[in-house]
Amino acid sequence: MLFWILVAALTAALAVILLYPLLRGAKAADNIRAGEAAVYRDQLRELDRDLNGGLITPEEADYARAEIGRRLIAVSADEPAETPKPARHHRFTEAFVLLVLPVLGLCLYLTTGRPDLPSQPLEARLENPGNDVAVLITKAERHLAEKPDDGKGWDVLAPIYFRTMRVNDAQVAYRNAIRLLGPSPVRLDGLAETLMAVSDGVVTEEARQVLEQSLTLEPDNPRARFYIALSMEQAGRPDEARQAFEALAKQSPADAPWLPLVNEHIAMNGGAKSGAGPAAPGAGPAAPGAGPAAPGNPTQQDVAAAETMSAGDRQQMIRGMVESLDAKLNEDPNNFEGWVRLVRSYAVLNDKDRAAGALKRGLAAFPPPGEQGRQLLALARELGIATEGATQ
Repeated sequence: MLFWILVAALTAALAVILLYPLLRGAKAADNIRAGEAAVYRDQLRELDRDLNGGLITPEEADYARAEIGRRLIAVSADEPAETPKPARHHRFTEAFVLLVLPVLGLCLYLTTGRPDLPSQPLEARLENPGNDVAVLITKAERHLAEKPDDGKGWDVLAPIYFRTMRVNDAQVAYRNAIRLLGPSPVRLDGLAETLMAVSDGVVTEEARQVLEQSLTLEPDNPRARFYIALSMEQAGRPDEARQAFEALAKQSPADAPWLPLVNEHIAMNGGAKSGAGPAAPGAGPAAPGAGPAAPGNPTQQDVAAAETMSAGDRQQMIRGMVESLDAKLNEDPNNFEGWVRLVRSYAVLNDKDRAAGALKRGLAAFPPPGEQGRQLLALARELGIATEGATQ
C-alpha cells in the first residue's frame, strides 16, 4: 500500500511541475497590457519631474508627452479586445498532463513491472545472489572478513577482482592466497599480471621476480616466459627479448593460441616470424596475414639492416615502420593482426595516446561484440591502455 501512495504522490508532484508554467503563463497574459500602461504613466511622471527640474525645455516636454500619450491611448484602446484571449486555458494540454500521462505510466508499469514482487534487502540478496557478480563479491568479502585465513576464499576472489579491474584488491587477494595456500604457477602468474596492471602494463622488477619464482615451479610455463621476454623488450634489450621469444615459439605447439602474439614480438625485436622466413624448429604457422605481404611487416632486408644499426638508429627504424603500418591501416582497416601490431607497437614505444587512438580505430573496424574486438580490448587491458571512450 505504501508503494502506491508514493506513486500517487510522485505523479501529483510531476503534474504540478508540468502544469505550473501553463497556469503561470495565462496569468501573465492578463497583465501584459496593464503592465505596458503602467510603464507609460511612469514615463509621464518622470517627464514632469525633468521639466520641473529644468532638464528639458517646455517644447521638448510637449513633444515627448504627446508621443507617450499616443502610445498610452493605443494600449488602452486594445485592452478590451485583448482581455478575453488570456482567459483561454490550455485545456487539452492540462487534461493530457492530469489524465493521459498518469494512465500511460500506470499501464507501462503494469506491463513491464512487478508490483507483486516483494522487496528484497541486501541480506536476502546475499542468501540468493543468482548471477549478480557484485552480490557474489560482497558475499565473499563478508565471508573473508569473518574468516580471513580462508585461503581458498582468497584464491577464488583474486581473479574475480582482476577481471573486474579492482587491481589493488586483486593484489591483496593473490598475496593472501599465496601466503595461506603456498605459491603455485597460477597464483604467481596472477599476482604478476596484477602488478603489471597496477604499473600500466610495465613488467616491474617485483613482477619479474614473481614470474621467475613461477618458472622454478613450472619451467615450461608459457605465460611466465612470455612476460619475462616482454620485460627484456621493455628494458631496451631487443636481442635478449628476441631470443627469449624465439625459444618460447620453439617450445609452443603449432596451434598454441599465444603463438601469433609471440611472433609479433619476434618481428618487433628484429627477428623473423615463424613462417615468414626460416621457420624456427617446432614453431607453428604464422597467423593469417602475418607473412611478408601483410602491411607493416619487416622484410628480410629490414631485419638484416637492423642488425648492423646502433640502438638509436634501430629505434628510429622501428618507429618509421610503425608509422608506415599506421598509414597502411588507414587505407585498409580490415586487417585485424595489423591493428594488434599497431596498438602493441605504440605501447612498446611508450606512446600511450597513439596506442589509444589506434585501439579506437581498430575497434571501429572490429567492434567489441565480435571475437576480434574482444581480443583488442583484452590486449589494451594487458598493455594498460585506457579503454574508456574507445568503444564509442
